[in-house]
Amino acid sequence: MDSIDYYERYGNAYFEETVNLSMEHILEKFARYLPENAEVLDLGCGSGRDTLWLEEAGFSVTMLDGSAQMCQLAEIHTDHEVLHMTFQEMDFQEVFDGIWACASLLHVPEEEMDSVMQKVSDALKPGGFLYLSFQYGGDQEIRGRRFYHDYTETSAQELIRRQRDLRALKLWVTEDDRKERHPKKWLNIIAKKHGSLEDADE
Repeated sequence: MDSIDYYERYGNAYFEETVNLSMEHILEKFARYLPENAEVLDLGCGSGRDTLWLEEAGFSVTMLDGSAQMCQLAEIHTDHEVLHMTFQEMDFQEVFDGIWACASLLHVPEEEMDSVMQKVSDALKPGGFLYLSFQYGGDQEIRGRRFYHDYTETSAQELIRRQRDLRALKLWVTEDDRKERHPKKWLNIIAKKHGSLEDADE
């Protein structure tokens, strides 16, 4: 079973587990970087929980998920259309001021990560901002019937460095609010796409 198959089969349970989790403290950090009325992509939107917060903050949000089941549940929850496509199928060109990839790119294996990150970078406008999060560690493995690719500060910095248009602005570690979960730590990253010669020279 791959990760999308998991969400197709267990989407309802995942929705109930995550829809009421609060990401407000991290969403607020991300939102500070965005311009007024920013266009934001909720990449791997899951339940649509974070889309609702971003819209309430005044942003225009496009939702995308690779699982048809999660798209359906998110459309019901948010009353918005959700784009059904995988990360690998994306083909946006400088559309978004911000991309919110909360606990979504963690399902991408190492050998596909650079090509997916290039698509993510392509989707950002010059000067745009990216948030992404991973479970903290050094493993690539199946856990709970899903594939996970974990990152530490060092491996995440290297991932961002390999993307010629991106630079990391902030990395920090948080605890999972669901205390029964293992691992309990998450690595959070905010990166920026180069938008000027000054950016590129930094």
